[in-house]
Amino acid sequence: AESADLNSDKQALLAFAASLPHGRKLNWSSTTPVCTSWVGVTCTPDNSRVHTLRLPAVGLFGPIPSDTLGKLDALEVLSLRSNRLTVDLPPDVGSIPSLHSLYLQHNNLSGIIPTTLSSSLTFLDLSYNTFDGEIPLRVQNLTGLTAILLQNNSLSGPIPDLRLPKLRHLNMSNNNLSGPIPPSLQKFPASSFLGNAFLCGLPLEPCPGTAPSPSPTPPPSVPSKPKKSFWKRIRTGVLIAIAAAGGVLLLLLILVLCICICKRKKRAEPTAASSSKGKAVAGGRADTPKEDYSSSVQEAERNKLVFFEGSSYNFDLEDLLRASAEVLGKGSFGTTYKAVLEDSTTVVVKRLKEMVVGKKDFEQQMEIVGRIGQHQNIVPLRAYYYSKDEKLLVYDYVPAGSLAAVLHVQGTKPLEELHWTGRRE
Repeated sequence: AESADLNSDKQALLAFAASLPHGRKLNWSSTTPVCTSWVGVTCTPDNSRVHTLRLPAVGLFGPIPSDTLGKLDALEVLSLRSNRLTVDLPPDVGSIPSLHSLYLQHNNLSGIIPTTLSSSLTFLDLSYNTFDGEIPLRVQNLTGLTAILLQNNSLSGPIPDLRLPKLRHLNMSNNNLSGPIPPSLQKFPASSFLGNAFLCGLPLEPCPGTAPSPSPTPPPSVPSKPKKSFWKRIRTGVLIAIAAAGGVLLLLLILVLCICICKRKKRAEPTAASSSKGKAVAGGRADTPKEDYSSSVQEAERNKLVFFEGSSYNFDLEDLLRASAEVLGKGSFGTTYKAVLEDSTTVVVKRLKEMVVGKKDFEQQMEIVGRIGQHQNIVPLRAYYYSKDEKLLVYDYVPAGSLAAVLHVQGTKPLEELHWTGRRE
């Protein structure tokens, strides 16, 4: 029964790939095992069913064929983000019983959001599409949802009162939603609702016609008491004057302290900048052993990873930026990292620093490097990324050690040192 289930999953995936054009060739074949060789496919631990399907930015183009992915009734994670999918989302895809994470952002999907969404969903991302119509009331019943991301669509109508106890992330900005924001969602920031001209209420502006908060009613009039004596009035006035003077002095003291702190920071900044610059020029090893090579990469959608022909990797820049990074070494041209992606794929990323070059010249140089990498003794360049402030090179990760370890005996394990005759070869 298990082999039949896995075989039905295999046939559904082959039908999906055959009916949907894609830019990057998938290595899916009826003659190869699904669980161990198909790109983007992960099976259950016992290899009996398909558990996860991740095909981000592989150039999928056109409508999602119905009666294909919907047959994967053991699927828990589906990611088809950053492609060019069009037309409606088939109801059988969103209603897969076991599905808990659905990533379809950055496509051209349209129509209404299906009302038959899986009750197992915990993460729903349909942002950056062209969905229209109203947010289905069915969402109110998905009590396990922790994230709903619907920004940058054409959704209209009111927002349902989503009383979802586990909801932590919400974004409905840049749609055509209208009416008051439900009380259950007023705890989220204003950025979750901006770009909806007819949406009102907390945390946005009050809805028109809303009665202002009632002012406190004045206490009932009581018979006037006899006036205080002259000396009592004098004492009260003195106390008020002292309190006012103390408040002014406190404000002045705070202002002086702020000015002193700002001046001290301004004097310290040039020293710190020159110190850090000196360390960078000296190329010392005293830097923090781990760095974030994605710190200045902010243009993931306009500048994407460019893969060379023959590369079997199946990830995009967003996956690379989420990967855990470990510094392998530093050189005059930049820093090299070992990056481990979410699906356990391991690559080497070289971050080029202080390189001023135009995009066209950079791409030409990368094509040359890519051709050189076809030599059997050179690790091939698999992909590169270019932006004005950041340049990244992606290589295969070779776990067998470094060139230095072969040229020179290192560590406690005995290595066969490479002699000069071998080095010339």
